[in-house]
Amino acid sequence: MIRKARIDDAKAIHKLLSEYAEAGKMLSRSLADIYQTIRSFYIYEDEGEVAGISCLQIWWADLAEVRSLAVSASHAGKGLGRDLVEACELEAQQLGITRVFALTYQKDFFARMGFEVIEKNELPQKIWGDCMKCPKFPDCDEIAVAKDAPRLES
Repeated sequence: MIRKARIDDAKAIHKLLSEYAEAGKMLSRSLADIYQTIRSFYIYEDEGEVAGISCLQIWWADLAEVRSLAVSASHAGKGLGRDLVEACELEAQQLGITRVFALTYQKDFFARMGFEVIEKNELPQKIWGDCMKCPKFPDCDEIAVAKDAPRLES
């Protein structure tokens, strides 16, 4: 079941993100940052366990990022990642955001979901808002992908 995260999910989110960060699959996020952005997270819960997470970060009137996408090893390969990205895309669509992007090492996964590789300089809000704080800046090795969000019918 996918649902919005609650405060009591923060430590489980942090644990899963830390596992990915230790494996070099994404940057770490502090527990304080997770508490501050908890309303942006989606949780895939299976029998009371946080089995997957994603986050929708709004950057501008027309731009949002799918970030912190992680699925526990015990639930990998079951389509949870796809479901979590689709939850973020639906929220972006409901908010009227016209473009969704991600910085990723999993280009093929996002390509199967209709995302296309773009140049990072197409994301000025992200670069100046978040990337400058990253220890990998300016030598980021993640791949930027983006997808135009379909508009909801009125």
